[in-house]
Amino acid sequence: MGDRDQTDAADLTESGRLRTRVSELEQALERLQNAPNCAGPGNETYRRIFQHHSAAMYVFDPRTLLIIDANEAALSFYGYSREEFLTKRICDLNPLSEEEIRKELVVSRASGRNPSVSRHRLANGDIRNVEINANPVNLTDRQVYVSTVRDITERIRADEPLRQSEEKYRLLVDNAPLGILFTDADGQILEVNRSLLEMLGSPSAEATRALNVLTFPLLVKAGISDLFRRCMEKGEPQIAEVPYMSKWGKSVEWRVILTPVFDRVGAVVGCQAMTEDITERKRLEEQLRHAVKMEAIGRLAGGVAHDFNNLLTAMIGNAGILLAQMDVDDPRRNRVAQISFAAERAAELTRQLLAFSRKQVLAVKVLDLNDLIEGFTKILRRLVGEDITIVPSLDPSLATVSADPSQLEQILMNLAVNARDAMPMGGTLTIETANVVLDEDYARTHAEVREGPYVMFAVGDTGVGMEDETLSHLFDPFFTTKEKGRGTGLGLSTVFGIVKQHQGHISVYSEPGLGSIFRVYLPSAEEPVERVRKSHAAVAHRPATETLLVVEDEGIVRTLACELLEMLGYSVLSAANPEEALKIAEAHQGVIHLLLTDVVLPQMDGMSLFGRLSPGRPEMKVLYVSGYTQNFIVHHGVLRPGVHFLQKPFTLDSLGKKVREVLDEPEGSDTA
Repeated sequence: MGDRDQTDAADLTESGRLRTRVSELEQALERLQNAPNCAGPGNETYRRIFQHHSAAMYVFDPRTLLIIDANEAALSFYGYSREEFLTKRICDLNPLSEEEIRKELVVSRASGRNPSVSRHRLANGDIRNVEINANPVNLTDRQVYVSTVRDITERIRADEPLRQSEEKYRLLVDNAPLGILFTDADGQILEVNRSLLEMLGSPSAEATRALNVLTFPLLVKAGISDLFRRCMEKGEPQIAEVPYMSKWGKSVEWRVILTPVFDRVGAVVGCQAMTEDITERKRLEEQLRHAVKMEAIGRLAGGVAHDFNNLLTAMIGNAGILLAQMDVDDPRRNRVAQISFAAERAAELTRQLLAFSRKQVLAVKVLDLNDLIEGFTKILRRLVGEDITIVPSLDPSLATVSADPSQLEQILMNLAVNARDAMPMGGTLTIETANVVLDEDYARTHAEVREGPYVMFAVGDTGVGMEDETLSHLFDPFFTTKEKGRGTGLGLSTVFGIVKQHQGHISVYSEPGLGSIFRVYLPSAEEPVERVRKSHAAVAHRPATETLLVVEDEGIVRTLACELLEMLGYSVLSAANPEEALKIAEAHQGVIHLLLTDVVLPQMDGMSLFGRLSPGRPEMKVLYVSGYTQNFIVHHGVLRPGVHFLQKPFTLDSLGKKVREVLDEPEGSDTA
């Protein structure tokens, strides 16, 4: 039999030859074991096969785990003499404990699992990977195990690069941020990674592999099943963005890419799908689109504000002059008053558009928001009415903010009006303040938000609430849910613009029937509260004896300003542009107490003009006037220190007060 073995195996590989011999040996042992007078390992035929077989073999007692016999190949492989080897137990070869070895024998016998792979220690200390076939053999007095040992160390070493490559591939797929799955041609899920399990809300890969993309309800509803059919039929990738409703009821949006898998002859045998949750990305894209839209509207508003405010200045100013010159009982007086009223309403709309577009000039101060809210609450109580209760909840440890107090009052008033209109039957208006930190995660999911410490104030109501569609347009200019004739639709867009110009952030949460809450976040300041300097009211009625130089390129505004100032008693010099102003100043022999100039002028801006005039006239002060400011007198919308500014359109009263304020300001003062 040994000769036939050698002849038949001549053309086999080493591995194939060994497997063949092991199989034949096991068959021979089985025949010997079932022979009438078999003596097991003591049988001479058995011993001849056992001792001379090329495979390493040993016999051990399962009760004691002692090795009771071994062939020459085993002694050579392990590096022991026969006497040494027969003193060993299985535990001396196998790094497993005695208890673990016995357990493996029980499991192997019960399941028929053979062979097993283990790591055995040789006499010289080397560790080798081995494949063990352990089969029970019944002797006349007991049962023993015959183990056939095959050294697979080199095979494992040769397979290691492939194993590592497969492991890297598995780690790459399993840890990919994209959901990945593989299916067969019938849609049965074969493999799935961890990300997709989380996206599907599936408890395990095993549970998911029991699903089919053609019948799984959530995938069918999302349209992924139809994409799979097209992918299989056309043999082409399919890409789509699909809405997906998870089993928890959470609505998300996926981007799905299905790619066909081909066999060697080009037949489609399956599909690979990659899914990405783009819900957050779509939300950020929508935020960006909204921000771009708001910026475009803001540029439009700023572009028309300059010329429009010039026209309104002429309308309001001339109407004011006419009213001042008319008798109280003049029948035309009412018509002029109506013109003035309409022009002032138009001016208010322009101011709101400028606020929305972040083009206002801010006179910021470091202030305590709690103080501002407490002082403004009395006005709010009259504004919202007696059927609405105002409940303040102010944090006593609130940090300071650097802001324009009049603009913050505008925010409070607009939000309070919005809350009042949402509670026609009365309710509760809550105003809350707190110190908060907007962290990196929050900033990452909210466009234009910078992480850091903020002062938050919230205005909440118990009103009718809003649905998602309304919330998506809430800060759009001229968007309103009120009936025609109530409001302009600029209240909340004005709030939005003021907050953004203060480098802040605003959010709103609302549900139909559950009220709304607006949260405004303003960057906290490190400086203490800036105490407002008392105005110089005592000198407000001083005689107007000074000389003023008015520079305005718009003729109707220049004529009006000069006329108004002369009515107040000032001596006025007039120039249509900077070049003319320089000539007039050079020719004038007396003192020029104040330069009143538009910011935006031909040839040079108002600030540059003052820079040219002031060295020769150190006593001259300056008041800038504009309907739309660029970054000449402001920095990021904030009035530069020491700069005085008057917003167009102005009235006789506002012009007179501001001019007097600048002229009466003490020398060396650095506040406007």
